[in-house]
Formats: sequence, structure tokens, C-alpha cells
Amino acid sequence: MKRVSVVCRNVRLAYGRTEVLKDVSLDIAPGEFFALLGPSGSGKSTLLRLIAGFNRQQSGQLLIDGQDVGALPPWQRNVGMVFQNYALWPHMTVWDNVAFGLVERKVPKAEQQRRVGAALELVGLSSFAQRRPNQLSGGQQQRVALARTIVIEPQVLLLDEPLSNLDRTLRVQMRQELLAMQRRLALTTIFVTHDQEEAMTTADRMAVLDKGVVQQVGTPRALYDDPVNPFVAGFVGTMNLLPARVRERREGRVLLEVDGVGELALSAEAALVGEGAAANGGGAAEVPSEGQPLLVSFRPHALRVEAADAARDGRFLWLPGTVEASEFVGEFTRYRVRVGEHRLAVDQPHLAGIGRFAVGEAVSLGLEASQVRLFAA
Repeated sequence: MKRVSVVCRNVRLAYGRTEVLKDVSLDIAPGEFFALLGPSGSGKSTLLRLIAGFNRQQSGQLLIDGQDVGALPPWQRNVGMVFQNYALWPHMTVWDNVAFGLVERKVPKAEQQRRVGAALELVGLSSFAQRRPNQLSGGQQQRVALARTIVIEPQVLLLDEPLSNLDRTLRVQMRQELLAMQRRLALTTIFVTHDQEEAMTTADRMAVLDKGVVQQVGTPRALYDDPVNPFVAGFVGTMNLLPARVRERREGRVLLEVDGVGELALSAEAALVGEGAAANGGGAAEVPSEGQPLLVSFRPHALRVEAADAARDGRFLWLPGTVEASEFVGEFTRYRVRVGEHRLAVDQPHLAGIGRFAVGEAVSLGLEASQVRLFAA
């Protein structure tokens, strides 16, 4: 299959006075596995359906392989879409479901046989060809939906939360199979999900949307380590945010007054991401100025939790706190710790034999300064 690009240029879509997509611009590379991530109502599924041709933008351009397809109906775009509910014909066999698109396109019988057989082999369902959908598991039904889409040899594969109906174990297995299949086909794939783990484990790059606006585009690692604003920071993973103000700058250090906590000293190299930073990760970092209001952010696993009277490692910034709750997740224990007027999430890796801090126990939280990110308040 030919690798093609998908480009959105200043796309706007509204229903009446409600803007659903606001000046969306994206460049998806040929053969890329690209994820659209965001909460319900962010516009990610609307954008996917627009690429498929089920929606039409009021302004802007949509290019597939350099061709403006904005005015083309869905059946002329050579785009395949897998829906959340799979949409299989219950009265047809697996073979007939997969062949349906070829029959509609009047593909010769011999070619149908070859392409359906190859598609079923690709998804590991050759021996299930004569079964009906109600005789298959959820994961097998999803594979049928994928085979039915791939068999028409689309230029672009669109996936609208195809794993959401599966249990967690099967979801992990299927996303690994999906990624392996995409790599074999080198097919440009756009995947919509609200599940950050799915996006981060499959996507080459991803875009985070909120209220129809692209907040940031980049690799999963870039969005996790260097989010451009508090929304991305809190949506891609879990983030602690503390309001603060720059008290003074001196001798290469920035002294922050953190609301309800106290002083926190950082290197002057601490980066500040301004509200005007480009959505695709651009924008120059700057050292905050005196008196400037900020949000201090850090991930739960960046905190080290120790007993209040334990010896303190000088490499960390230490915050006194009190345990208010704990959850054993398996791989780690997540504590809710009150520090001053704030509650912080703290993740402690779990190993057999490690005890848990009790609710009400005084603790010290160690924070590595290199893990702190500052945002404009």
C-alpha cells in the first residue's frame, strides 16, 4: 500500500453557533501511526469523521496525499474506518462481512477470493471464515472489522476508539496486534482515543485536543515530559500543580513562594512555558521574573516519600506532609499527602515486603528539582 500524508490546514467546523473544531492544523506523515487524544467533547471524533468525509468543514483545507478532498464524498476518498461498535452484519459469515466492500465495488470474484483470504490471514482468522459474528469473541469481532477495512486497500486507516469495548487484558493484547499490523502494512493510521495509555503505547506522535483546539502535538515522551500548558500536563498522565509566585532571583537561583507550603528554591534554568507557546511544542523558555505568578508542576512518581524523621538526601527538595489516603495499585502505591493547604499525589513503587505509610502518619516528600516544570498562572 502506498504511504500517504494527511494534512489539515486551519480547519473550522461548527454546528450553528457551536464551534466544534477551531482553526485545526495538523501534518500527519506518510505511514505514521497518529493518535488524537482528548476528553469527551474535545472534537477528536469530529475531526476523524471529517477526514472520513462524514462531516464537512466550513473553512480550511483537508489534504490526503496532497489532494484536497474536502468536497469529496466518503466513498471517493479511499479511506477506511473502523467504528467503536464494529458494525458487522450479524446474518453474514466472517468471509462475507470482509468481502462486502469488494462486492459493492464490483471487484472480480477471483480478486475477491485473493484479497479476503489475505486479509483474514493477516488478522489470524482464516479458520473462522464461515462463522457468524455472534460466534466470535469481542477481540475476534474487532479483527473482522479491521480485515473488512483493510481488504479495500485504503490509503488511510481511521480508528474510532476500536478497543473501548474490550476488557483490559484483551485491550492490551489487541493494541499490540494492531500496531504490529500497522507496521507490516506501513499504512497511515489515525487513532482516536480518550485513553492516554493507548495513545502513548501505540502512537508515533499524538495531538491533544480540548474544546476543539489543538493544545500540543508531539511524541508521547515529549508531551509527557514537556507539556506546554497545565491542561496537557494534567491530561497526559497525572500532574501535581501548586500555585506559587517568584519571590526573588539571585545568584542563578529562583526563590518561589508556594501558596500554603513555603519556600522552594530552583535553578534559574527552570523553564517557564508561556500561554502563547506554539501548539506543536514551539515557543522559547524563559526565566520567570520577580513577582510573577506561576504553577509549579511535577509528576507523582517524581516524589520520594520517607518517614518524617528519616535522614534527608541533599539532592532533593523536601516538603513536610501528612498521609490522608493510600491506594494499592499493584505496581505502586498511590498516596494522597496533605502538604500545607494542598493535596499531592505520590507514587511509591511496590516491592514485596515494603510496608505502607499509615493514614495520619507524618512523612517527608523529596522532590528532584530537575523534574519540576513551571507554567504561567
